[in-house]
Amino acid sequence: MSEAQRSGARGFPAFAARRGGRARGQSFWAAQWAGAVEDVWPEEDPLKKGRSFARTGRIGPITVSPGRVAAEMYGGEETYTTRLTLTVLDDDAWDLLWEKTADRPAEAEALLAGDLPEDLLEAVEDARVNMLPGYGDLDADCDCDCDALDHPCPHATALAYQLSWLLDTDPWLLLLIRGRAAGEAVEELKSALLLRALAGDEEENDPGETETETEPAATAPTPDPGTYAAQRAAYARPATPLPVLPPLPEPPAAPGEPLTGIEADPLDRLAADAALRARELLVYAQGFGTAPPEPLDVWQDTVRLAATHPDPHAGERLRTGCGRPGEDLDRAAAAWRTGGRAALDVLERPWTPPEQQTARARTALATAWEADELPPVTVDGNHWTLTGRDLQLRLGRDGRWYPYRRRDDLWWPAGPPSTDPAEALADLTGLAGDGELL
Repeated sequence: MSEAQRSGARGFPAFAARRGGRARGQSFWAAQWAGAVEDVWPEEDPLKKGRSFARTGRIGPITVSPGRVAAEMYGGEETYTTRLTLTVLDDDAWDLLWEKTADRPAEAEALLAGDLPEDLLEAVEDARVNMLPGYGDLDADCDCDCDALDHPCPHATALAYQLSWLLDTDPWLLLLIRGRAAGEAVEELKSALLLRALAGDEEENDPGETETETEPAATAPTPDPGTYAAQRAAYARPATPLPVLPPLPEPPAAPGEPLTGIEADPLDRLAADAALRARELLVYAQGFGTAPPEPLDVWQDTVRLAATHPDPHAGERLRTGCGRPGEDLDRAAAAWRTGGRAALDVLERPWTPPEQQTARARTALATAWEADELPPVTVDGNHWTLTGRDLQLRLGRDGRWYPYRRRDDLWWPAGPPSTDPAEALADLTGLAGDGELL
């Protein structure tokens, strides 16, 4: 058994870069953890820097063990080790917590079923133990060259925020940090419940008082403290480890030449164009449209050919013969590649969406972004422009959001559309190398 396994340590892969969105975890326990961290470290500047750094993808795999959370930080050519440390609860504190939990049947049943109920916090408060970080209980250490006066450094706060992401999927890590793995916690709770049941049986067998005077009953002896240790030992037998999985086979080698003798790129474009046209027909056939798609007019068909034809000479001929500036055709073809006729309509025909649709979009953005990190947006019809930046979202009549970038005083399509305005805005803004929004 490795040292990590003996210590109860668990490892988690690094998080990929996240573009925009909330830096705090979304679940109950994740929110409680993040809120407690922000209460312990109330300075807003390192917290804000930490939220940005947490989303850069420059934090390595995370190790969570009793009293410690650690990860490597990658800053250019240098690597730093950052550690968060918390107090590990002693056995008496755990015994008291399980006694208080046993007083709450619903919470005890949820824990035995593998869930960490929200109301467990009430048992934690009754037992007066620290499950969430408190003052003097959470500390940070980092090998970086951050300003010594800036404590905690952004690397430490970033690691704390990423731990809240882990709590979204495994809230039992809160108990591991305090010294108990999930299996140990459940077995200790079973011991407390067993002792409670045995004590209840003894009370039921007590004959109680009678009408005749009798000698006072002797005081029940105080249980031997070693009883608890014996119960813990009985239920703490290690589980049999699962066998090691065999290694994955090597991926098959790609053929050096196309099997058909035809280059793939032209086929990809033609297949994508056919798929877009088939989608329009299916929308109508499935009852989602009031009329079948109209045939393409001359301009639309010219754009389609320019967007999908593999021969660059064909594009030159189309620019010469379309009767419009070549740059117009290039922009239209770029739009077509992102969404076909619907994307071309977004490029060339502004419109005013219903107020309800605009309000829903604003609500989606406010829900998905931190209030102090949501980029300011100017709304003009279906055009949502990021104030002071050369970035824009356009809402199509098909309900999808199309990203745009300004280039030489013209707006150019910048990628595929999304049905979620918050996701589209996050993809459009992205993150710079230092973690700040572009």
